Amino acid sequence: MIVVDGRETGISIQNYGNLEELLVKVVEDGRLEGRVVTDVYVNKEAFSEIYPHQAEDIDISEVESVEIKTVAVSEMAISITRELYKVVTLMDHGARRVADLFRQADDGEALEVYQDLLDVTRDFMSMIGVLRGEFSLKDHADFNTAAEDVSGLFTEMLEVLENEDWILLADLLEYEFIPAVSRWKKVIADLREEIKESVRS
Repeated sequence: MIVVDGRETGISIQNYGNLEELLVKVVEDGRLEGRVVTDVYVNKEAFSEIYPHQAEDIDISEVESVEIKTVAVSEMAISITRELYKVVTLMDHGARRVADLFRQADDGEALEVYQDLLDVTRDFMSMIGVLRGEFSLKDHADFNTAAEDVSGLFTEMLEVLENEDWILLADLLEYEFIPAVSRWKKVIADLREEIKESVRS
């Protein structure tokens, strides 16, 4: 029995040699078009691959049932925008922490947290880019300004970092980076609305 989102598929398990062949068939059938798989249950137990193509090693004789749960790509995207909103708050707190640590002359700890902040910011920018690309979202003046602000700040902070001017870096984080990051809240809200609109149209 193969079930996708609570509906029986009519695909017979016995027609396949292993679990991977079966899952590939479900994908090829187009049942997952415009959807993201969130959970796979094999024999009523959660399944996720520990290593690539593990499903290939599971003989079909061991499989009695497969249940696949999905959500619409748009629903997942809206969910991601909610998470991105939380990430903005984390970036704000991270920047404040780094600035405080530099002002307390705890440079080692500050540099570690600063590196984490940079990684989170890069991932954040990358995810925003993916969402815009996936949903062909409009160019917003707000988006472009926010992106240019962060990009310009990264360049400036890199120069300050090379000069090891920790107090200036703390100032940049506190007085320029934090306000720049807070502008992303409006951009994310706009993105969420555009995703909702693209789903409706």
